[in-house]
Amino acid sequence: MPANRELYERAMSMGYNAAWDKDWSQAIAAYGQAIQEFPDDHEAHINLGLALLEVGRLDDALRVYTRAHQINPNDPIPLEKSADVLEKVGRLKEAAQQYINVAEIYLGQRDLDKAIFNWQQATRLTPGMVSIHAKLAQAYERLGQKAKSIREYLVLAQNFQRLGENDKAMRAAQRALKLDTKNITILNALRALESGSDISLPAAEKETGGSNNRADSASSTTKIQPVADADPLGPMGETMTYAMAMLATFVMEGGALDASGADALQALELQRQGVNDQAIQAYQRAETRLNHPALKMNLGGLLVLSDRNDEAIKHLGEAAMHPQLAPGAFHGLGKAYLALNKHKQAINYLLQAAQAVDSAHAMSSETDMQIADSYEHLLEVLQNRPVETLSAINKRFNDLMTGKEWKQRIGETRRQLEDTLRSQGEQGVVDILIANRSNELTEAVSRIDRYTRQGLYTLAMDEAHRAVEFSAFYLPVHVRMAEIMMKEGRVRQAINKYNVIAKTYLVRGENDRAASILSEVLEMAPLDISVRESLIELLESEQRWDEALDQYVDLADTHHQLGNFDMSRDIFGAAERLANRVGAAPDKIVRIKHRVADIDQMRLDIRKAQKTYDEIIQLVPDDERAHRMLVDLHYRQGSPTEAIKKLDALLRIYAKNKQPNRITQLLEELVTTYPNDTGLRSRLAAIYTQLKRKNDAIRQLDALGELQLEAGAHQDATNTIRQIIALNPDGIEDYRKLLMQLGG
Repeated sequence: MPANRELYERAMSMGYNAAWDKDWSQAIAAYGQAIQEFPDDHEAHINLGLALLEVGRLDDALRVYTRAHQINPNDPIPLEKSADVLEKVGRLKEAAQQYINVAEIYLGQRDLDKAIFNWQQATRLTPGMVSIHAKLAQAYERLGQKAKSIREYLVLAQNFQRLGENDKAMRAAQRALKLDTKNITILNALRALESGSDISLPAAEKETGGSNNRADSASSTTKIQPVADADPLGPMGETMTYAMAMLATFVMEGGALDASGADALQALELQRQGVNDQAIQAYQRAETRLNHPALKMNLGGLLVLSDRNDEAIKHLGEAAMHPQLAPGAFHGLGKAYLALNKHKQAINYLLQAAQAVDSAHAMSSETDMQIADSYEHLLEVLQNRPVETLSAINKRFNDLMTGKEWKQRIGETRRQLEDTLRSQGEQGVVDILIANRSNELTEAVSRIDRYTRQGLYTLAMDEAHRAVEFSAFYLPVHVRMAEIMMKEGRVRQAINKYNVIAKTYLVRGENDRAASILSEVLEMAPLDISVRESLIELLESEQRWDEALDQYVDLADTHHQLGNFDMSRDIFGAAERLANRVGAAPDKIVRIKHRVADIDQMRLDIRKAQKTYDEIIQLVPDDERAHRMLVDLHYRQGSPTEAIKKLDALLRIYAKNKQPNRITQLLEELVTTYPNDTGLRSRLAAIYTQLKRKNDAIRQLDALGELQLEAGAHQDATNTIRQIIALNPDGIEDYRKLLMQLGG
C-alpha cells in the first residue's frame, strides 16, 4: 500500500486550500489522493466527507463517513454527519438510530449536553421511542431542568398508554409528579390514565442558543440542581425518616399495641421532637419484645448521633439486612467506625452506602453492575492505604454524604474518580480525595471540564485559578490549565506549564505520571528536544529500555528534521550501543541501523552505508530492504558482479515467500535503470518464460543477444538465440539463419 508521508501532507494542504476557496471538486480530488497514500487516515476521510456533502454527493459522503467511523469508532463526528445524510435522503429510522449511537459515544465522554441533543434528534425523527424518552427524562431530572423532565415523563406515559401498558404509564406520570406535586398537567394526566382518557402534553419549551441548546445547557451547568430534596444528614438521616414511617405503620396497622408498641410510639414521638436520649431509652425498652428492622435503624442512628458508636454497630448491622434500610444503615456503620478510628471498616461501609445511593439515582445508561464494579475497584485501590491517608479519605466520603446535594454529588464524584483512575492511575484517585477542601475541588474540576467542553475557555481558566487558590498542590488542575492554553493557541505557555508539572511529579517520585505528561507534551510539540531528552533520562532511570530506545530514535529523527544530520547520526549510534547493551530485540536494532545507513547514503558515505547493510543482513538474513539497498550501492560503485550476487539473494527471498510479482517488478525496475546489464536481462527473460509471458521473454532475449554480440561474446549470444528459437517466435527462420552464421 502507498504510504508516502510527503505526498499525503501535500495533498491534505491542497485540500484545505481548496476547501477554504470553496473549490469542492479540487478538495475532493486532493483528499482522495491523501487517502490513497494513507487509506486508514481518519482526518482525510472526515474532510473528504464534508467536501462530498457540499457538492450534494450524499451516497458517497455516507460511504466515506461510514469508513471514518470504522477507523475511529470513538469519534462521534462521522456518526453525526452520517445521521444528517441519512435524514436528508429520507432514511429516517436509520438516521434516528445513528443519532442514538452518537449519543452513547458522548455519554461515554461524560458530555451529557451533546448526548441529550442527539437523543432529541432521534425522537424528532421517530416518535414513540420509549427507551430514549426515558433517558431524556432522567437526564433532564439530573440537570434540574424540571419542565423538560416532566414533559418527557408525560411523553413516556403517553407512549405506554398507546401501547396498552397502563401500569408503566402510571409509573411514568407518578415519577413526573415527584418533581412537581402541584403541577396541574401531571394531575390531569394521572386522572386521564385512571379514567381511560387520552393524556394531553404540555407545550415543548422553545429551544434557544443553536442546534444543541447551548444557552440552556450553559445555564444549567453553572450549578446542577439537586435531584430532589435531600436530608442534610445524608443517607442515614433519610433512611431514619423512612424507618419512622415504616415502624409507625407496623405498630398501628399490625396490632402491636401492647407495652412494646407503646414504647415504640413514644420513641417515635421523642425522635420527632429531637429528644434523642429519651428516644433511645424508649427504643431500648421496645426492642426487648419488638424485633423490627426499622426500630434497629432508628435506634442505631440515634446512638451514632449521640456518639455511642460501639452500641450503634450491632443495631445498624441488623438493619442493613433490610434492602430499603441498607443505604442508611451502611452510612451509619461507616460513621460509627470512622469515629472509632477503625478506618478499614469505615471505608468499606461508606463505599457501600455511596454505591446504594448511586445505583438508585444513576443515569439511565449506567447499569447497577457497572456501578458495583466501579465501587469494588475503588475499594481495592483505597482500603490498604496508610492510616493517615485512609482517615482523610473516610472523612471525604462522610462529608460527601451530608448537606443538601449529597444525592447528586455521589454520582458525580464516582464518575470523576473513574475518569481520574483512567487518566492518572490509583495515586491520582488518592490525591483528589485527600486534597485540601476536596469536596469543593471535585465540583471545581467538574465545572472546569464542562466549560472546556463548551468552548468557554475564559470561564474554565477562571475556575481553575480559583481551585488553585485553595488547593495549590493538586496537579491535575494545573494540567487542565495547560490543556486550556493549548486550546486557546498559547502553545509555548502550555508547554512550559506541562514541563513544570512533569518536574513536580519527578520531585515527588511519581515517575510514571511525569513520563505520561512528557509524552503528552511531545505529541503537541514533537520537535521540542529538551522535553524529549528529559523523557529519555527518566526512562533510563526507570530501566524502561524499550521505551527509552523509541525515544532515542525519535530524538535522532527530530535532529534530522531540523537539519542536524551529524547529531542525528551520533544519537542513532548511542541508541544502537544501548540496544546492544540491554539485549534489545533484533528488529529494534535493525530499525536503528537502517536509519544510520540512510544518513550515510545522504552524506554520500557509500562504504559506511554498505557496511551497515551487511551488518543488518547478518542480524536478519531475510531483510529485503537491506538486500535491495546493497544491489543499488554495488551498481553505483561499478561492481555489477557483486550487485548480481546481492540481487540473487533477494530473489531467493521472494521465491521462498512465493512472490513472483515482486521478482518481476524488481527486475523490470532494474533493467530500466541498468539497460546494458546482461545479467539482469537474462534473469528477467527467465522469469517471463516461467510466467508464460512469451512475447515479453523474447523481447528481453533479443536485447540480451544484441548486448552479447556487441560485447563479442558470440558463444553467449548463440545460447541466447537457441533460447529464443525454443520459444517458437514469429520469424523463427531468421533466428535459425543467424544461429548458423554464428556457427551454431
